[in-house]
Amino acid sequence: MRRRKSGLNFNRTHEKKKINFTIVREVLTWAIEIAIVLALAFVLVYFVGLRTSVIGRSMEPTLRGTDEILVDRFVYKLIDPRRDDIIVFLPNGNEKSHYYVKRVIGVPGDTVRIENGTVYVNGEEYHGELEYEAVTDPGIAEDEITLGADEFFVLGDNLDSSEDSRYANIGNISKDYIIGKAWAIVKPKTRMGII
Repeated sequence: MRRRKSGLNFNRTHEKKKINFTIVREVLTWAIEIAIVLALAFVLVYFVGLRTSVIGRSMEPTLRGTDEILVDRFVYKLIDPRRDDIIVFLPNGNEKSHYYVKRVIGVPGDTVRIENGTVYVNGEEYHGELEYEAVTDPGIAEDEITLGADEFFVLGDNLDSSEDSRYANIGNISKDYIIGKAWAIVKPKTRMGII
C-alpha cells in the first residue's frame, strides 16, 4: 500500500517551457513592420499632409476661395522657394493669422519694381507661368525693392483682389515665415489635382 503524501511537495522538478522561436520571430517582424508604417504615416502627415483652405479670390484663376490644398512642409528644408512657386506663409510670422497663399515673383538678391502696370524683376519684364494684366496699384513696389538674403517677393494671381508684398503690412516674406509649398488641390473633388 502506497502512502499518500499530504501538503505541499517542494521536491517536484520544474519542467522548462520550450520557447517557440518561430512565433517569437513572427511577432517581432509584425512589431517592426507596424512601427515602420506608423513612422512613415507620421512623416507623411507632418511634412506633406498639412491641409489648409484658400481664403478669398487673391489666387484666382489658379486657386479659388473654396479650394482646400495640401502643403509640403519638407521641401523648403532642403531647397529655397523658386520663382513661380506657390507658397503658404504667415504674414510677418503672425501665428494668430490665417495662412496666406501667394506666388513667388522675386527671390533673395532680386530687385523688384512695378512701373506703368508692368512687373520688373532685375530690370527685366517679368514673364512667369502666369500672364499678369496691368497692375493698377504698385504699392511700395513703385520704388525698386531689393530682396535680402532670406526674403521673397510674392503676388497673388488676381492682382485686383490680393494683399501681397506690394503692401507694407505684408512686405517681403522672410523664409522663416514660409510654412511650405502648395502642391495639390484636394477639395472640391471637381478641382482635385496637382497645382
